[in-house]
Amino acid sequence: MATQLDTRPVASTGALLELRGLEAWYGESHILHGVNIDVREGEVVTLLGRNGAGKTTTLRAIMGLTGRRAGSLKYQAREMINTRSDLIARAGIAYCPEERGIFASLSVTENLLLPPVVQAGGLDLATIYELFPNLKERANSQGTKLSGGEQQMLAIARILRTGAKLLLLDEPSEGLAPVIVQQIGRTIRELKQRGFTVLLVEQNFRFAQTVADRHYVMEHGRVVDEVANADLAASMDRLHQYLGV
Repeated sequence: MATQLDTRPVASTGALLELRGLEAWYGESHILHGVNIDVREGEVVTLLGRNGAGKTTTLRAIMGLTGRRAGSLKYQAREMINTRSDLIARAGIAYCPEERGIFASLSVTENLLLPPVVQAGGLDLATIYELFPNLKERANSQGTKLSGGEQQMLAIARILRTGAKLLLLDEPSEGLAPVIVQQIGRTIRELKQRGFTVLLVEQNFRFAQTVADRHYVMEHGRVVDEVANADLAASMDRLHQYLGV
């Protein structure tokens, strides 16, 4: 589908996270081509798009996990385009990758206690277990003993202790049973109520619309559209063209 991009400069909005003209490479492969995104404090924002659109690379570029970056990446009005990954994490951004990264030989509790606390305001174990009662029941179970849904819950729960205010979640509903997807959705809405800000990569549009305030649509490493959740009904025709939903 041909897309008419607005190439005019985008002014700063004072958002918690601001991406302006973000470019990213893996080796010689140029993946992101001038991404402009705002995420305001307390929002849940999704990145939608087909496979290969650049959604995951956007999260990885925010964390400094791509080979090279250019453009502007501001968190809490601080420019971080040249900041190391470990310092980005310590600034209050946490990343939950699609592959989850659960330590198989550690118990649920040990996995939860592993990441360092980088700022005040993280959730304690008791609160995390309230949010994820399944994990409380499996507190002493090794990572290898968990179902896919339990591993996803653990991957999300693990970053809540750190004190990070911005959570980057990559495909949290991928491959999960509908009842687990519903539970993940409830958890994301609860995290928003607790003051967390979430940038969420999703291919499951029907899940995304149950949790998000706004949606950015990506194609070929660019943002090509933005839709408020309240405007979804009026936007379904063009979203269908982008996503095939």
